[in-house]
Amino acid sequence: MRTHTWTLLALALVSRGALAQNEAALRAAFEGKSLTLKVDMPATSQGIDVFPQESMPVNWREMAERMKEHGTALKPGQQVMITKVVVKKDSHIEFQLGGGGYGTFGDYMGSSSSVSAVEESESREERELREQIKQAPGPTRRKQLEKELANKRGERERENSRARAEAAQANEAREANLRVKRAESGSRFNLRYKQGIPPFALTPEGVAAALAPYADIAGMPVVAAGETSGAGARNAASPPGNALASTAPPSASSSAASGTSGGLAGMKKGLSVREVETLLGPAATANEVQEGTLTVMKRTYTMEGKKVSASFVGGVLIDFVITPQ
Repeated sequence: MRTHTWTLLALALVSRGALAQNEAALRAAFEGKSLTLKVDMPATSQGIDVFPQESMPVNWREMAERMKEHGTALKPGQQVMITKVVVKKDSHIEFQLGGGGYGTFGDYMGSSSSVSAVEESESREERELREQIKQAPGPTRRKQLEKELANKRGERERENSRARAEAAQANEAREANLRVKRAESGSRFNLRYKQGIPPFALTPEGVAAALAPYADIAGMPVVAAGETSGAGARNAASPPGNALASTAPPSASSSAASGTSGGLAGMKKGLSVREVETLLGPAATANEVQEGTLTVMKRTYTMEGKKVSASFVGGVLIDFVITPQ
C-alpha cells in the first residue's frame, strides 16, 4: 500500500514538473511578443473560452453576453502584447493580452465601492409637530402647525434629494472610471481541453494553431501536425488524425483542395467574413445593427436558389439561416 502511494506521488511530481517545463517553454515563446486580433475581446478577465478539439470551439452567444455586460477591450486588427501565459494544471492554458483583463483580485481590492445616499428620516421636530396638531385648540392653530410641519418635511426632502443626486453623480463618475479601466486592462484567451491538455497543445505551434482563427501571432507560423520539425518531434506528439491547424475553420480553397464540400454545404459557425464570401460570393445586402454595446453585422447571400441570412460579430460568423429564395 505504501509503495503504491509513493508511486502515485512520484507520478504526480513528474507530471507537475513536465507542466512547469512546458509552461516555461510557452512563456519564452510568447511573452513580450505581439499579436494581431481577428475578433472582438470582452473587457473582462473571463476573456474568450476556446475549446480547440470541439466542432464549435467558441460559444459566440456567450461572448456576446460578456461584451454586453463588460464592454469591449480589444478590437479586430488591433495589435496587443502577450503579457502572460499560464498552464493551469491539466485543464487549460491562459493566454493573457495587455494585462489579462479586468476582474482579478487586485482589481477589486483597488476599486471603490458604489456610493449610497444617506437620507434623513423624520426628525424629532416633525414628530412633535404631529402631536401638537392632534391637540390643537382650534382650526387656526392647527393650520399653522400643519404649515410648519409641511415646511419641515419639504426641507428634509430637499436635503434627501440633494444627497441622492450627489450619490448618483459619484456613481456615474465611478462607472465611467471603471469603463476606462476595463478598456485599458486587456483580455485573454482560455484554451480549454475537457480530457486534459494533450502534449501537442503544450507546444508553441499547438498554441498558435489553436489561436489561428482568432489572432495572428508575430513570427509564429501555424504548422500542421503532418509536417515535421527539424527534430521530428511534432509528429510524434500529435494524436493520430488530429492536425494542429485543424482548429482553424477551413477556407474554401483548402476545402476544394481536400475534396470537401463548398458552397452552402461548407457553411458553419466560426467562419470569417472572407471565408463565407469565398463560399457564397459577394453579399446581396449588408448593414450593421447595435445590440446593446455589441455591433452585429448582418449580410444576406443568394446561392443555388436559396437565401442565406448571416450574422457576424467581430468579423466571425455567429449565426446563419438558409431559406428558399
